[in-house]
Parts: sequence; C-alpha cells; structure tokens
Amino acid sequence: MASARLDRTFDEGETMATTSTRAGIEPTTKNVAFDVLIGLTALAVLLQGLWAGIFLQHDGKRDAASGWINVHARGGDIAIGLAVLATVVAVIKLRSRKDLMIGAAALTVLLALEAYVGGLIRDASKDALTVVHVPLGMAIMALVVWIPLRTRTRWAAS
Repeated sequence: MASARLDRTFDEGETMATTSTRAGIEPTTKNVAFDVLIGLTALAVLLQGLWAGIFLQHDGKRDAASGWINVHARGGDIAIGLAVLATVVAVIKLRSRKDLMIGAAALTVLLALEAYVGGLIRDASKDALTVVHVPLGMAIMALVVWIPLRTRTRWAAS
C-alpha cells in the first residue's frame, strides 16, 4: 500500500499531517505528552529487566539482594504511575485513537497485575509465581514496544 505524507498549513499556522493511502486521505493524531509518557514507561519497563537480572544473580538469597529487589519494586510503581498518566492523556486527547486508549489501559492493568504478583513473590515468599511473573513481564515489554509503533501508524479503513 503506497502512502505519502502531506503537510497542510492553515490560516492560523496550525499544521495537520495527513497520510494518503488507497483508501483515501485521513488525518493522523499525535500527542507529545502521550509519546513522552509511553517512552518513559518503556524505559521503566526495560530497567525492570535489568534490575531483576541484578538481584537474580544472588540465587534466592533475599537478604543479599534486598536493595535491588526494592529498586525493582519502586521501578514497577513508577512504571504504573507513568502508564496511568499515559492512559489519562489517551482518553482525554486521543479519543479518536481507540487502539491507543485500549493499549494504554491494557498496559496499566498488566503492570498493576505484574506488581501484585511481584508483591506476592517478595512479601509472601510465593516464589512459585515467578513462572507467571517473568512471562508477564515479557508480554508487558511487547506491549510497551507496540504502543509507540502504533502511534506512528494509522490503518486505513478498507
């Protein structure tokens, strides 16, 4: 599907980007606040994997790894907060982009679920839940990569 980017300048100096496709020309919506919040959330999620790798090297010795476990927990809290803010921005400013609203909301829910499972592992010593916690983290990583890619793409209706 061939596409070309066209920029039109209106009287007030406002620019609206449009994408030309076989299905016609449709406006794309962008929001810098959403992009920044999702980018920071993605960074927080990436760092979660790094911090987990650091404390997992202690092979179950919680006392030796407690500092990094706490960093991992606070990083999760920060990721949740950023995802909540991104979801609010999506609902308020990107109403026409249901895909981004649903993606941001799903990210927030999955991060909250991940934090809950992580809390059970840490506070209730439910180490058996690691088999859920790690793959869920990978799914979150996939979602947090998909959302920024999706902001750049607007599928045309056939």
